[in-house]
Order: sequence, then structure tokens, then C-alpha cells
Amino acid sequence: MQPQELIRGVLTRDLRALQRELEAYPDEGKVWELPSGISNSAGCLVLHLTGNLQSFVGATLGDTDYVRDRRAEFSLRDVPRAEMIRTLQQTEAVVDETLRGLPDESLDQPFPIDFGGTRVSTLDFLIHLSTHLAFHLGQVDYHRRLVTGDNQPVGVVAIPELASARATE
Repeated sequence: MQPQELIRGVLTRDLRALQRELEAYPDEGKVWELPSGISNSAGCLVLHLTGNLQSFVGATLGDTDYVRDRRAEFSLRDVPRAEMIRTLQQTEAVVDETLRGLPDESLDQPFPIDFGGTRVSTLDFLIHLSTHLAFHLGQVDYHRRLVTGDNQPVGVVAIPELASARATE
């Protein structure tokens, strides 16, 4: 299995988990609550993560026409949960399609964007995007538990959802 297939598996698994987190909030208002000591609501984090992946994977690697508005990711409020779920599903489809079509030889090439005078390989940046998503997914899980009082898990970081997962006999 190629590295981009494994990364695709992690990214799509975590996007599905993010959707389950959103669905686990009892009402839409809780998604946007901002308790003291927390700088971003779950809604802002969902917008940020989908914008990030649509931009770096979709537009940069997949040549989609997505144009990122990073400021809006952190300033919009009360975006309907159904709209965010549609955006998560669209992002999952873009990530899946782009990484399935990514040529193996591109992984060792520099990622097409320079980050403040620093270049990294495409593979290294894809791993970074994966850990970035996992980091914020954990924040959303914590936020949901904090604002709802519900400590029940929703299947975050589920190993059976990984691309290489196979049933044992």
C-alpha cells in the first residue's frame, strides 16, 4: 500500500469522525459555544479543517477551483450543522479523489507551496495535514464533552477504519 493511500485512509477516517462529533451535539447552539479558556468553538474548527484540506489537498494538489477564506473560518458563526456536514462530505470526497490520483513520484517532490521560506516534501506535508486534523479533532471531542456534559465516545481514531484494516480470523 502506497503512503498516499495510508494518509488518505487516516484523513477520510478523521473527517468521518468529525462528522460524528458534530452529529453528537444535542443542538446546534452548543456547536458554537465558547467556554472560558477555549479559543475556538467546534464550529470554527470544522470550518478551519475543511478550508485547510480543501485548500492544500484539493486546490494545491488536485487543481480544484477552491479559494480559501481563512479569516472566515474563524469569524463565521452559527453556520447550520447540515451545511457543515455537507462541507465535510465534500472535503472527504476531494481528499479521497485527489490522493487516489496522486502519482507516487510526487511524494518526494517539494510541496508546491513555500511556507515562510521553508520547503518540505509533499509526503511530509501530507503527514503534517493528517496530524493537524487529528489535533483539532481531539479539541472538538473535548469541546463536545465540555459543553454537553456527555462523555460518551463517538468512535474517534477508530483503527478498523484505517485503509489497511483487515479482519483477523
